[in-house]
Amino acid sequence: MGTCARGKSATVGRGKRQALTITINLQPETERGLLARAQAKGVSLTDFAQEVLAREAEIDPPTQSPASNAKNLYDLFAPVRGLLTDEEVDQYFTRNPSFSRPVDFE
Repeated sequence: MGTCARGKSATVGRGKRQALTITINLQPETERGLLARAQAKGVSLTDFAQEVLAREAEIDPPTQSPASNAKNLYDLFAPVRGLLTDEEVDQYFTRNPSFSRPVDFE
């Protein structure tokens, strides 16, 4: 089992809210699994737990744009790199072979 306790009020934005501190006693294999998933997403276990709890409560968790972590386009598209083979890229993303189109300026 775990425990919950209300913390001291903290100013957030224009209003005040009371933080809720939760202590959860996890089985070691559960902790390892959660830690692995958090590391795979590149976030701390605390941030990952907050995201999961917010999702379960149907509240939008604070999001961080992947672009804010990327230093360049190569880093930005790293998560999708290797999803398609070169042949699939050629098949799905071809250019229009037409080199010119008639233009009527009148």
